[in-house]
Amino acid sequence: MEFLFTLWLQFLATLPLFVLILLGYLAIKIGKWQKTVTDSLTKFTFYIAFPIMLFQIMSHFSEHSHIDIKLLLVFFGGTFIVFAIGCVIASKLFKLNGSESTMFAMGGIYTNTVFVGIPIIKMLLGDSAIPIVAIIVIFNALILWTLASVSIEFVQIGKLSCKSILQAFKKVSKNPIIIGIFFGLIVNYSGIPLPKFINQSSQMVSDMTAPLSLIVLGMGLAEYKLRDNLLVTTAICALKLVVLPTITYILGKLIGLPTLELQVVVLLSSVSLAINCYMMARQFAVLQGPIASSLLISTALSSVTTPLILSIMLQLT
Repeated sequence: MEFLFTLWLQFLATLPLFVLILLGYLAIKIGKWQKTVTDSLTKFTFYIAFPIMLFQIMSHFSEHSHIDIKLLLVFFGGTFIVFAIGCVIASKLFKLNGSESTMFAMGGIYTNTVFVGIPIIKMLLGDSAIPIVAIIVIFNALILWTLASVSIEFVQIGKLSCKSILQAFKKVSKNPIIIGIFFGLIVNYSGIPLPKFINQSSQMVSDMTAPLSLIVLGMGLAEYKLRDNLLVTTAICALKLVVLPTITYILGKLIGLPTLELQVVVLLSSVSLAINCYMMARQFAVLQGPIASSLLISTALSSVTTPLILSIMLQLT
């Protein structure tokens, strides 16, 4: 009964997040808002709101506890293990080709760290956990785009090259999220205090970013539809919502991550598939239908699975 009560409390804590996603979804489906509205709000959120929020948080980075480098080993170690598992499942069970197997595996590991991960971590664990997320965000896009690019190039032409790696690095270096994090770190370690009006303005933007991003995500999800290959979609969602957080938790316990960092990396790995994965599927023209379906289903299911995973961790500690 205590476990069920804890689970209910965690579900109630995350429910407002998914209500905001539903609000954005209904605004498009029922309100019949134009796609241009979604595109404009998405652009504002990604290019302005999130970079400013992360700049504001990272400019006070040294005020938070020390970030253990082991958390990167745990988060990305679990990512690579599940990627390998996904490739084997796709190839042996679903008989997918090399490129399709790569994209199937990417669907099982590409976490929505920004639009869903940050709001959930912020609400459940507080601002002190955000620098941990920021460290992961810095490396996440670069590592996963490089992994996908190199893997697909390898299966298509049978050899590796530095070109795709350099292209991925160049693309990520221009990412406004990464730019916001790095400028915040520069301000933090330079020791130069921010003017009060800048600090207050960035804090105001920071406060509105998480709810705005969830509404925008809901608006974006309204554009996608469930398609065929639901068995493949189910397998992708199982990898993303169950296998990845489980392996991440096991690695974290084996390596000995502190409680807060362990909770962050496990919760972050448990949230839904990132929209970037669908963009990746479109870019490579591989497995677009199942990835779009997985994006929708994993977002809905994570409203239950993420608080469930947090409740289980609280019981185990």
